[in-house]
Amino acid sequence: MKCAYACHSPEHRIARRGFLAGVAASAAGAAVGGLGVFTSPLAAAQLARSGKRIVVFNMHGGLSQLESWDPKPGTETGGPFRSIETSVPGIRISELLPETAKQMHHLCLVRGVNTSEDDHGKGAYMMLTGRRQSPAADYPYLGAVCAKAMAPADAPLPGHIIITPGGGGGRGNDAAYLGPRFASIALGNGKPPHDTTRPSQIDESADQARNRFGQHVNDRFLSRRRTSIAEAYVYSFDQAAKLMREREAFDVTRESARDQERYGNYDLARHCLLARRLLERGVTFIQISHSNYDTHNENFNFHIEQLGEFDHAFSTFVADLAGRGMLDSTLIVVLSEFGRTPNINLYYGRDHWSRAWSVVLAGAKIHRGVAYGKTNAKGTEVLDGQVDHANLFHTYLQAVGVDSTESFEIEGRDMPIADPASRMIKAVMA
Repeated sequence: MKCAYACHSPEHRIARRGFLAGVAASAAGAAVGGLGVFTSPLAAAQLARSGKRIVVFNMHGGLSQLESWDPKPGTETGGPFRSIETSVPGIRISELLPETAKQMHHLCLVRGVNTSEDDHGKGAYMMLTGRRQSPAADYPYLGAVCAKAMAPADAPLPGHIIITPGGGGGRGNDAAYLGPRFASIALGNGKPPHDTTRPSQIDESADQARNRFGQHVNDRFLSRRRTSIAEAYVYSFDQAAKLMREREAFDVTRESARDQERYGNYDLARHCLLARRLLERGVTFIQISHSNYDTHNENFNFHIEQLGEFDHAFSTFVADLAGRGMLDSTLIVVLSEFGRTPNINLYYGRDHWSRAWSVVLAGAKIHRGVAYGKTNAKGTEVLDGQVDHANLFHTYLQAVGVDSTESFEIEGRDMPIADPASRMIKAVMA
């Protein structure tokens, strides 16, 4: 199916499956510093032993809450799809998610999200940083915060990974003042990063000698002129060497044929299997991108296609983590930059809608098998349990044991981890 659905914003002048690159830009900043209470060796060691992780499913473009988590069948805004029972009596979701419905006892639906921002770029920034975009300051994305606060310094794999079709191993600009060390690495198509094998014309002994010499030169330079830029360069080089040694961690073909078949032979399925593989190897934060849900045209046909992909891969992923005992230590988040309008336009589409939509949580310290918040009969406003991007950002971090009221120390200055004017959603915390 081919849909001409996008809203022609700058973010959608590129390919629908490449949307991430248009919204992930934020300036890399200065040297990294400490993290308040977590700078003590004991606290840092305890956090490392807890092995907490976050996986974000980023449904680019704006997933329709009415065709997913908060259906309104039988109303003038509800569209053609029914709601169905889930594994939790009384909680119903769209019939487009039949396999996910069977996993509802692991999930927490947050149905009262109101961010009041209908711009793609600004909405995406808010949902991934917990702050509104401002020319006065740039903030690190959730993945960078998690890598800084949670990833062990000697981890063999990066702490902040984005899996997206077309990703080739390059670093993003999403760490702001935390510095490039905590920026994302983009992977794609369920394959290892590019250029992570030693050139065939260089034998192993020559490569080792070259690396030893490089290390000697770097150490000498840093002993005389230590700067944040030099440290970031050395760290990037060291991490590249680690990636070469750990290359097989990114190769989903090493998973069993049965698991590859269970997940499926398409991008999102391979990406979910890759995420599971990386979680088992200690990666702290993984973001999985699913393609642009900006359905101004043909909303219903498009959601049949896209949610069919999502439903199978996501439900398999959740069931796997639960079955392997990993859900207690892993927070799963399903988000967009906003939802879709209750009103159905003349092109059978739904437009941008940020005043009453849904986010899904699962695992870690989150209550399971619950729906928090309520919208009215037509889905036009939140009646109960209203939350926003800042509340959610605090909640993500608190769910994995990071005190979001703390601060990072950046060059002697305290930088709050999350919006100090906001707080977590206590009602969803177990």
